[in-house]
Amino acid sequence: MADITITNVEALGKPLGQYSHMTRVRNASETLYIAGMLAPGDDFDTQCSGVFAQIEKALAAAGAGWKNVVQFTTYLVHSQDIPKFMAWRLREFPRLFPDGKYPPNTLLVIDRLVGEPYLIEVQTIAAL
Repeated sequence: MADITITNVEALGKPLGQYSHMTRVRNASETLYIAGMLAPGDDFDTQCSGVFAQIEKALAAAGAGWKNVVQFTTYLVHSQDIPKFMAWRLREFPRLFPDGKYPPNTLLVIDRLVGEPYLIEVQTIAAL
């Protein structure tokens, strides 16, 4: 099992949401790169929940879990969904990451995803 330390750097100030500044990984025998996950749904929350359910399935398939995640990259189609994304994380991340150590996350707003109905895609890196 990799020794994963997720920290914030005081000189950088407090993160703006449920993420941390850095992840340090020691003794990782493998690194898992999970492609950006999409999920169908009629609204942002449904898609967001579906995306993280897909990530959880991918982690489990590799014998891993949320504690192995070292970084997310999140793609949103609409900047108006940023508050919804932050609210979803505020509500759900304490369950996924009960120790309160949230992996770094880069959030990008882009023109569109692979299909017009998709509102969110999340790519994940984990250390095993």
